[in-house]
Amino acid sequence: MIDAVVLGRVGVDLTPHAPRTALADATGFVRAIGGYGGNVSVGLARLGVATALVSAIGEDADGESARAALVDEGVDVRGLVRRPGSQTQVAFFEAWPPETFPVTFHRDRPAPETLLTPVEIDRELLIAAPLVLVSGALLAEEPARATVLAALVDRRAAAGPAGTTILDLDWRPTLWPEPGVAPGVIAAAMRLADIAIGSDDEFAAHRLDPAEARRLGPRIVALKHGSGGSTVMTDDGARTVEAIRVEVVCGLGAGDAFAAAFAAGILGGVDPVTSLARGNAAGAIVASRLMCSSGMPSAAEIDALLDARSPAARAPA
Repeated sequence: MIDAVVLGRVGVDLTPHAPRTALADATGFVRAIGGYGGNVSVGLARLGVATALVSAIGEDADGESARAALVDEGVDVRGLVRRPGSQTQVAFFEAWPPETFPVTFHRDRPAPETLLTPVEIDRELLIAAPLVLVSGALLAEEPARATVLAALVDRRAAAGPAGTTILDLDWRPTLWPEPGVAPGVIAAAMRLADIAIGSDDEFAAHRLDPAEARRLGPRIVALKHGSGGSTVMTDDGARTVEAIRVEVVCGLGAGDAFAAAFAAGILGGVDPVTSLARGNAAGAIVASRLMCSSGMPSAAEIDALLDARSPAARAPA
């Protein structure tokens, strides 16, 4: 039984072994699963959620490395397509400065996941899963854009109120051949979502007021303020949770950790404010570590960080 399905890009992340080392000066690298789909699916799996990933990789060594690592993490990869003649995304990043973490993408154009077609997506898997998370970046190009939007329409019609769909804005302007169309595309996806996640900058980039976004469809909006904490907006109003101060090693992946922990909380029946606090904690933990997917925390680690602040935010037994 799959509890959550993640739709988003997957690839390989490489960073110098030592923080504060420029790529030009690196003599060796640490490798881990990368991309929104890879990071969030690992984050959910480590939180005990039975998770499947829908994406595509190239038929190459980087793709096989990512696939094998996902399997080791317990992620179901039945929906991970091998794309002949295509190369898996590789991202080199410098963990310095930690708040901006320069990233150099090496991606095919078109990238493997942007070529997803309806026959490559398991309709029954998407309909049956209680929770589906979609990366907004997966809507950057056709045919994946039309494929994913059609799948969400199908899911809403078939699953009804029994299923929760989360849209994470995951704004990466360099992945959009035509960034100017993004606001309209994201608005269409927002109408098919029950929950929306994004940072202040991401909502602004799509010309969306977070409070107004709820009128498009989502009943919950989770808004990330970076070092300013996060806010959740529901029918009961807006509640803000303060950021947890940590020594930041690399901020890359903190947002994906937030999404995984927040989604796991919602899936487990935890109230939105507590789920937000758990997302905050997960993001802080990953920000204090060098890598993204390999730095994703367990529920026990989140509990340990929150205990001194708010024992009520512990995961349900």
